[in-house]
Amino acid sequence: MSSLTSANVNRHAWFTLGMLSSTLLVVFFSETMLLPAIPEIMKDFGISYGTAAWIFSAYLIVAAVMTPIAGKMSDLYGKKKVLLILLTMYAAGIAAGGFANNISFLLASRIIQGVGLAAVPAAFSLLRDTFPPAKLAIAVGVFGSMYSAGSVVGLLAGATIINSFGWHFTFFSIVPFAAAMTVMIAIFVKENKGQLSDPVKIQKSAGKRPSIDLKGALALSVTIIAFLIALTLVESGLGPETLPQIGVAFIVSVISLAVFVIIERRVISPLVDLRLLKDKTLLPSYIILMATGITMFMAYPAIVQLVRSPTPLGFGGDAVDAANVQLPFMVMFLVFASITPLIINRIGKLKPIIIGTLISVVGSIGLLMLHSTEYAVSTNLAIIASGLSMTTTATWNIVVSSAPRPFIGISVGVGALLLFMGMAIGPALAGVYMENHETIKGVQGSYPSLDSYNLVYLTSGLLSAVSLGFVLMLKIRQAKKEIDV
Repeated sequence: MSSLTSANVNRHAWFTLGMLSSTLLVVFFSETMLLPAIPEIMKDFGISYGTAAWIFSAYLIVAAVMTPIAGKMSDLYGKKKVLLILLTMYAAGIAAGGFANNISFLLASRIIQGVGLAAVPAAFSLLRDTFPPAKLAIAVGVFGSMYSAGSVVGLLAGATIINSFGWHFTFFSIVPFAAAMTVMIAIFVKENKGQLSDPVKIQKSAGKRPSIDLKGALALSVTIIAFLIALTLVESGLGPETLPQIGVAFIVSVISLAVFVIIERRVISPLVDLRLLKDKTLLPSYIILMATGITMFMAYPAIVQLVRSPTPLGFGGDAVDAANVQLPFMVMFLVFASITPLIINRIGKLKPIIIGTLISVVGSIGLLMLHSTEYAVSTNLAIIASGLSMTTTATWNIVVSSAPRPFIGISVGVGALLLFMGMAIGPALAGVYMENHETIKGVQGSYPSLDSYNLVYLTSGLLSAVSLGFVLMLKIRQAKKEIDV
């Protein structure tokens, strides 16, 4: 690499960015294709809103647990090797999903896909090694924008495929793209063999073979799963039968979290390096990522259900209508993910997050007050997306650029873990709200009441306000540092 000219290095970097961005493009293309089909899946399998939420939550729980493992494996065994293994597993999970004939089989295929989604930290780490710091913000912005690009294409294509061929075909249609992407990365992307992380050096100097913290992974899995089970049980109502079960689930979650912390403090090479959570810049950034993850994946199923519920509790639309209502959200997410790096270069790393969280609060308030028509919902969703996109892109830039280089894989893994945890909580939380049913006379079945959606909009605004509070803390801390200097 050092023998190449600057122009050649730049060409190689941009080419690598294009290849790695295709991973996010394909993943979210496949995910958003499935979104408009949730009502059909519920009907085909005879499941409730709470159970349907696990179609996304199960996938994202596995992704949350696997991301720090993937980050650690990237540091130990090579980023490209780990990336290719995970992408292969993702393609296999996608293919299996097309054959699902019951909810258990579908959830099993989603679990395999969740393992594959952990490819994101490895791809992020490769970007960090490929791009110089001056251009890293642009690279992160382009990479992040592929989430939105995939979502836009996925919504449009998914709705058409669902109406024409059924929801199973949404899985089959993505398999060729996933396979082609994996092959191209294997052939064309080069890995810059960097430094080993500090824990790896300690293990190797002691004559020990570097290992993965499986005990920590198990404890973390139990923590997340028990918490989401508690949320699912809440949907059944707070009564004499469910209260003990809910209490046990929450207690198990708390205990397993404590066990996880103890394990991480004792092992030489932890799954999550707790020192990163003490970092006064990284910790608020991680919390912001988690809040945005909850907001995004809480809105997706709620809006689909709103559009597809019969009037007066919805708009009485089909899969295409649901996609069209959410399309402005995805488009604005794409636009602002693309321009946020330019904004960062002009006004700094923190101001875009402040602006973005303020915009999200405004959009959430607008959605809470004005949601009687599809146009009003689409407009306010677009406003929320503008803020979320700016916030997410700028926050990822801080996570990637602020992490110590030897710990980049682990640091990105922690960020992705918390983002995916938020994404897993989002559908479960929306399920809790939507389980508040109201039966319509003359229509078979029951549908969420309008109050259910109001709770979603209100929660969205509160989460954006929380993110604003944390970024203001970062801003104040930065100002103090400048004064001290």
